[in-house]
Amino acid sequence: MIDITRTDHFPAAPGVYLMRGDDGRILYVGKARDLKKRVRSYFSSSRDTRRHIRFLMDRVADIDFIVTDTEKEALILENTLIKEHRPRYNFNLRDDKTYFSLRMDMKEEFPRLTIVRKVARDGARFFGPYSSAAAAREVLKQLRRIFPLRHYPLETCRRRKRPCLFHQLRQCSAPCHGLISQEEYLLLAEGAALFLEGKNRDLVKIYRQRMAEAADSEQFEVAARFRDLISAVEVTVEKQKMVVAEGDFDLLGYHRAGDRLEALILFMRGGKVIGSRSYTLSWGFDDSEGLASFLHEYYGRDVHIPSELLLPIPLPETDSFAELLSEKRGRRVIIACPRRGVKSELVSLAMKNAAETAREKEESRAGTEKTLREMQERLNLPHLPRRIECYDISNIQGRHAVGSRVVFIDGRAENSLYRRYRIRSVDQADDFAMMREVLSRRFAPGRDDGAPDLIVVDGGIGQLNVLIGVLRELNIEGVPAVGLAKSRVEKGMTKEEIERSAERIFLPGRRNPVVLRQNSAPLLLLCRIRDEAHRFAITYHKKVRDHETLTSRLAAVPGVGEKRLKELLRHFGSLRKLEGVSMEEISAVKGISGKLARGVWEFLHPATPR
Repeated sequence: MIDITRTDHFPAAPGVYLMRGDDGRILYVGKARDLKKRVRSYFSSSRDTRRHIRFLMDRVADIDFIVTDTEKEALILENTLIKEHRPRYNFNLRDDKTYFSLRMDMKEEFPRLTIVRKVARDGARFFGPYSSAAAAREVLKQLRRIFPLRHYPLETCRRRKRPCLFHQLRQCSAPCHGLISQEEYLLLAEGAALFLEGKNRDLVKIYRQRMAEAADSEQFEVAARFRDLISAVEVTVEKQKMVVAEGDFDLLGYHRAGDRLEALILFMRGGKVIGSRSYTLSWGFDDSEGLASFLHEYYGRDVHIPSELLLPIPLPETDSFAELLSEKRGRRVIIACPRRGVKSELVSLAMKNAAETAREKEESRAGTEKTLREMQERLNLPHLPRRIECYDISNIQGRHAVGSRVVFIDGRAENSLYRRYRIRSVDQADDFAMMREVLSRRFAPGRDDGAPDLIVVDGGIGQLNVLIGVLRELNIEGVPAVGLAKSRVEKGMTKEEIERSAERIFLPGRRNPVVLRQNSAPLLLLCRIRDEAHRFAITYHKKVRDHETLTSRLAAVPGVGEKRLKELLRHFGSLRKLEGVSMEEISAVKGISGKLARGVWEFLHPATPR
């Protein structure tokens, strides 16, 4: 353990400190407004006695520091160093995906709402977040019944000879065919934005004013349209009414259980709670420091930043963090710890949700542990199968052949460890040879990709024997393997009904398969892993097949060789996106002349007049 005198020369200034182990690797990165005071607190007799901190300090051999001019600079530097070094004792948000949001760019000629993952700083307006694409689509579906905005890219709509079906359903105002003026359409778009932001009073006030103006000028159809909009908005708002504070908030709640910290964010938009998100963090330090690090990493990604962030406890650098969020959002962000009133009750609600989520996750972990132990016992495995890998093959008569690997850790899919394989050495329909290639590449010497506790192959004894043969060839020992064969349809001559056999699990050296009780937890988990590997393989196979089909089509255009084809794909990202752009956009690509752009466009739209 490092001597406390090592910190005597630390300055009483803001900055970042780096704790290093004997090998020089960074174990932990922290920030402080007073470096000397913060680092010395780890050595004081009254320091936190949690096991996590004692465990860390016993391994610290040296502490470095970097002084910054302000606390804000320390926040930014800490985040940069954590991303660069990924220290063991700083937590990382394993789920780096953002929730779905709705995007509307008011600078477009006729703005429309689209579903996106990233909240980019491109001048557009973003609404959400929503917990899934399905939730975002449902909001969009309901919204279009009130505000008939266009559904598709303008260029695609204008290529049609008449308005689409959504116009007939009164869910699109058909701006592409001139059935609504740009001014009226922009008023619809602004109304949709106000509605999503919860500013329903402002929205109804604007529409009432426009309705009165239209009636005064004897534009009764326009006045009736605004009357219907007002009625639809009021009916929808009445269904969603909740007695909560109006505004755009994120509410933070947390629950501590030993070295595990459950952090939860409730999303409130327009006075309504629209969703939540929780993270389980391994954290043994001070709660406020852990929550500050969590929030800094969470809002450092492409997520929606609210106008107010309400917390249960103060952060060490509240003002600096609020300044950072304000800069990223482009407008002021308030960070507060309410102690009374409605906002305080909302924070308490977030705390209760965090505690309940922690309890549910703990019960789920206990159930998963029981399932894995039962699987270990029934399959006679030497270790608890915490990491399970499953492989599958997908092809059509040997063409477009691909393989897949999915990984489940503690019963949950670990998407970052999924892998896809293009089959290179087999050009005929031979699933055994394809599986051999995939497994040989996975377990090739020198490939450090983690060791599984159990390998599952989709298939029976034949696929399992291929796996065992590859492991023997590569001298890989101690890795259990099983083959999971799908249930078969059985119908005897005297049976009136079709019956299905049970799922069968084949083990090495055993002729007869193991049949687990149907609907038992271990079998359901194995089948879920097998089905996920199949889904992943099929998805990749379709992508490869579609890409090659479209590429071969485009390569048939005179003048489009391999070089120009790559440039078009690089510029537009995919051939599907290329099909949706104009001739002028194609001609703007480097190396594509106007004549060639016309040929490409006409080839992709053979029956469409320019």
